Amino acid sequence: MPQTVTTSGWDQMDGKKLLDVLQQYSVTQGVSDIHCSPEKGFVRFEVRLHGILEQIASIKHEAYVDFVRFVKFGSKLKMNITNIPQDGQYVFDVVEKDEKGAEQRRSVNVRVATIPSRFGETLTLRLLDPKRGIVTLEELGFPPDMKAELGKLMLLANGLFLITGPTGSGKTTTLYALLKTVIGTHRNIITLENPIEYEIGGIVQSQIDPDHDYTFASGLRSILRHDPNIILVGEIRDLETAQTAIDASLTGHLVLSTLHTNSAIEAIPRLLSMGVSPYTFGPALRGILAQRLVRTVKPELRKEGAKFDPADSATYGGRKVIAEFLHATAEIQNLVLTNESAMTIEAQARKQGYTSMREMGERLVKEKVTTQSEVDRVTL
Repeated sequence: MPQTVTTSGWDQMDGKKLLDVLQQYSVTQGVSDIHCSPEKGFVRFEVRLHGILEQIASIKHEAYVDFVRFVKFGSKLKMNITNIPQDGQYVFDVVEKDEKGAEQRRSVNVRVATIPSRFGETLTLRLLDPKRGIVTLEELGFPPDMKAELGKLMLLANGLFLITGPTGSGKTTTLYALLKTVIGTHRNIITLENPIEYEIGGIVQSQIDPDHDYTFASGLRSILRHDPNIILVGEIRDLETAQTAIDASLTGHLVLSTLHTNSAIEAIPRLLSMGVSPYTFGPALRGILAQRLVRTVKPELRKEGAKFDPADSATYGGRKVIAEFLHATAEIQNLVLTNESAMTIEAQARKQGYTSMREMGERLVKEKVTTQSEVDRVTL
């Protein structure tokens, strides 16, 4: 169980007080999601901390009913609807003191999702805290050589750059960090997202709306009429979006997007299997980054002689990126053009100095920055 959690008296709190307590704890600890799951005799409260789900409390159904009522009211969900999923959102303010003691206020956006379950409505609250979601490449933990490669890529006038990884691997956070490096460089930056997770000044952010036929594919075509230099497409899910993004990258635009694949190299056969033209994909590709987030050992436990239990969540104090970057050199582009296998592409990439994110993770294990179990958890 995460430390500093005190759950005594939660059953006696009204819905507003219980939500306030959860929000305060989540912001302080860096929790990304709150999960409320009704069971037969109680409701299980869990939080996702550093990517791991931890149970923090069990409360009575009576207390949960008032909590649900308050959350649904704040997120403008229908109170009397309990048998179908609903989605909503609300915002709460956080006031903290900076290093000089001055009060700093920021708004945290909360995405609320409900689904009916056997013993009542299940709630998931996703906290989008700009303090944790808008960070630099250094704060994410990219090594200097990879950070330099990514910096060079963002200065290109055109081409396609992809970030791959599963949900929760920090893809969007990395994309935002990259965009932050080029804001104010006399380039028009437009994003197409689902949803817009964090507001960033200096760029145009647009949210897709499939119910009104505003999809990634149709939105991308519309964006091209607004004279963009850099385009962020939240995710490539289908052939139309993929080919439109590739075509845009060949006509004077730098296009950034994400894909769900296990490795950087796997992104190439994935897109080819979708049906994109290798004759356009090869010349368009500039680079592919695959990444995961591993929990990091607390600094005091990294010292010589210090002992810790890798299975104990108290061992860890933050998270760090492990990544692999495939630089799309002319040789790699030619292999894409001729539809070569992933194995052939990896062999060429190795000649260029490519290393896998697992290899990066194992280096961090040797430095006691993380543990082997963490690297195994996200790479096996």
